[in-house]
Amino acid sequence: MSDIQVLEYIFIGGGFAFAAAIQPGPLQAFLLSSVAQNGWKRTLPASFSPLLSDGPIALLVLFVLNRIPEGMNWALRTAGGLFLIYLAWRSYRRWRHQAVIDPETNGPSPRTLIQAAMVNILNPNPYLGWSLVLGPAFLDAWHQGRANAVVLLIAFYATMILALACTIILFGATRFLGPRRRRALILVSAVTLAGLGIYQIAASIVKIWAR
Repeated sequence: MSDIQVLEYIFIGGGFAFAAAIQPGPLQAFLLSSVAQNGWKRTLPASFSPLLSDGPIALLVLFVLNRIPEGMNWALRTAGGLFLIYLAWRSYRRWRHQAVIDPETNGPSPRTLIQAAMVNILNPNPYLGWSLVLGPAFLDAWHQGRANAVVLLIAFYATMILALACTIILFGATRFLGPRRRRALILVSAVTLAGLGIYQIAASIVKIWAR
């Protein structure tokens, strides 16, 4: 396992997790609603919810992906890159039009880690993320060396949990972030997603061309 490979999978896993964690969505609204009603300390354990919810999703996606030709795997990575660029464009439009989600008006008020995990497992985003981004990247890392796959997973889930925990603490300390700060996070997310998407497409083209 080379240092370049380690950095590559840290970039993919950590970058995608960071962008996903700060994107407005069902899980984020669920967590922030809990902060409003139950406080950040009681909500903080729910930042580990992706560890519970992603297991079945990952196993299902990897079971399917492991049975398709390698060329299809790289085609999926290209599709994943386009998907990330699409998400970046959506985030940019949301930022440009000052559209931010009010956490108080989205979803029920959560109280437990299990409830947060259920919200996430019913959310389509993890399925798309594993099918188009993490799944193909994980299989590629696994074929290059199991340590690479472990690095990818650690980078993704460590970043995801840390980002969700920081979001919960920030919302608890300042009640709710102001519109300007939330817009800034959306712009950061858009740039990160665009960078990941371009990288995914470039890496896929290089791999396909080298075959």
